[in-house]
Amino acid sequence: MTISREVQPLPLDDEPIRKALEDAHLPSLLPALAQITGDLSLLREDLFPETVLLTDPQGGLSEEAQAEARALALRTLGEWRDAGSVVAPPPSLADVRRMMDFLIGEHVSDEYLPLLLEELAFADKDARAPEWSKNAINADRSMRVAIVGAGMSGILAAHRLQQAGIEYTVIEKNEDVGGTWFENTYPGARVDSSNHAYSYSFMQKFDWPYHHSPQEVLLEYFRDCAEAFDIRDNIRFNTEVIDVVYDDERAVWAVRVRGADGAEETIEAEAVISAVGQLNRPKMPAIEGVGAFEGPSFHSARWDHDIDFAGKTVGVIGTGSSASQFIPHLSDRAGEVRIFQRTPNWYAPAPNYHERVADGFLWLATHVPTYAQWYRFWLFWAISDGFLPMVEVDDSWQPGDEVTGKLNGELRDLLAGSMRNYLKDRPDLIEKTLPDFPPASKRIVVDNGTWPKTLLKEHVHLVTEPIERITPRGVLTEDGEEHALDVLVYGTGFQASKFLTPMKVVGRNGADMHEQWDGDARAYLGITMPNFPNFFFLYGPNTNIVVNGSIVYFSECEVQYVLECLKFLLESGRQAIDCRTDVHDAYNERIDAGNLKRAWGVSNVPSWYKSDSGRVAQNWPFTLLEYWQQTKKMDPADYVLL
Repeated sequence: MTISREVQPLPLDDEPIRKALEDAHLPSLLPALAQITGDLSLLREDLFPETVLLTDPQGGLSEEAQAEARALALRTLGEWRDAGSVVAPPPSLADVRRMMDFLIGEHVSDEYLPLLLEELAFADKDARAPEWSKNAINADRSMRVAIVGAGMSGILAAHRLQQAGIEYTVIEKNEDVGGTWFENTYPGARVDSSNHAYSYSFMQKFDWPYHHSPQEVLLEYFRDCAEAFDIRDNIRFNTEVIDVVYDDERAVWAVRVRGADGAEETIEAEAVISAVGQLNRPKMPAIEGVGAFEGPSFHSARWDHDIDFAGKTVGVIGTGSSASQFIPHLSDRAGEVRIFQRTPNWYAPAPNYHERVADGFLWLATHVPTYAQWYRFWLFWAISDGFLPMVEVDDSWQPGDEVTGKLNGELRDLLAGSMRNYLKDRPDLIEKTLPDFPPASKRIVVDNGTWPKTLLKEHVHLVTEPIERITPRGVLTEDGEEHALDVLVYGTGFQASKFLTPMKVVGRNGADMHEQWDGDARAYLGITMPNFPNFFFLYGPNTNIVVNGSIVYFSECEVQYVLECLKFLLESGRQAIDCRTDVHDAYNERIDAGNLKRAWGVSNVPSWYKSDSGRVAQNWPFTLLEYWQQTKKMDPADYVLL
């Protein structure tokens, strides 16, 4: 187990503390000190942060105020250590609110307070753990659950079921846990969210080496979680689900699986949890000649690590998030890189995107109780609902407008200004890289300047002429030029809107899930749908978040709701619950209306956010608070009880 969660004693010498404080996130450190000492006078008005924006990591504090805050922290830690390092009793709700208000520079409203207390997870308290067990409710009831997928959501679901004493089996097509972080091993793969937030609220890691961890670090984290939760023995690795069929009479799901040896068997379960995610099936482009290239070619999600790119001419189709991460690495090895861009992207500047976490920060996280929790809270608030107004569609918006409103225009100016600054000596590249659609119409790529710096390299060429077809020698563009290549890489994303493919799922009365969706996946709360009793989605339709928060947060909400549903079945004696059609349809009408008030809903730019029909099938258009409120409890009135 390598997840660091143990707080170490402070040294007797003040010098290590003084040195570490140079790297402290001061807005988070002062509430932590107030909590462990019980002295709220540390939250001084002259040290009150003015902003919680990620672009201003010290909350707008002047250099003088920062120096005073460090001196105050040094005195406080020294006195606390010399007094025996005794952590004060848990603060009152009023005191916690005061600490929160100090950190974020504004008053925390009553409706947000319960959610934020869960996210803080003080004293390693798992606020979202089930406070009940199956045996205590109904020991004789058969309640077996099949979980499809051992990625972030599947590991979480298994852990919660185990806490509740419910029998489960995880079915994983790969040889290990991790999901997307196991499969995507292309160079440069890393998480867009800060990994201090992209982690379970109840299993925070104090010693993250990077602000945005690369693939191998995140994979290690999820492997460590699987070990810590003791769920590996319940995972069937190298096993793929063929189909899932509901038995109406017995109220049991038959999950037909195929192992690595090709042998098939059926696993029966009273409930099924789909934790397959949205970004797990590579998407090849609809271009004539795909497969015709005679040299090595592959999709970035299936990276060929045996290829030596040194001195070779490499073509890349696509400039989305994955391509923006691996192309800079290719440019360091290849003799020439030709990038074929269909649609430019907006890039959000993140100065610490590739940076390691400072040694002093790590030292404080492992020596000062609650500091890591308060820093996570600051991140949670900084990337939460405050950004939603920037993607709202004003009443004045017209199709074709480059912004959806005043705040979206300010966001555009910020992003465009950053790109222009990097490419100021290359107006040709500015013209090619600046989108003509509103920011957040498609996924905004996180970058620290690496992308534009890569485009400035002499051996890197950005091709915006449309592709006519793939040829045996390379790529033919519509201007008649054939770009001869040694290697061709497809950075063309995933089949995000084709949920659960290629699995076949048959529910009540023979209902086929994919036929019922007819290309437009929908679900109530993104979790349940009519005609499929006791079948639950994690990261299902309309649960992707664009500008506010981490997907881990959504998964924790979803799993809590699923556990509430199972608890209801145990308490009520009902065999199954089936989502009511009227409830499902009304919910999705509201989701669709909400998405049409966001940049990604009204823009016609190609995006994985939308299904083939043009409907936004992925994104959640409302606040994090609202989803938390909706998934906190299960209402039996929303379901047909079987």
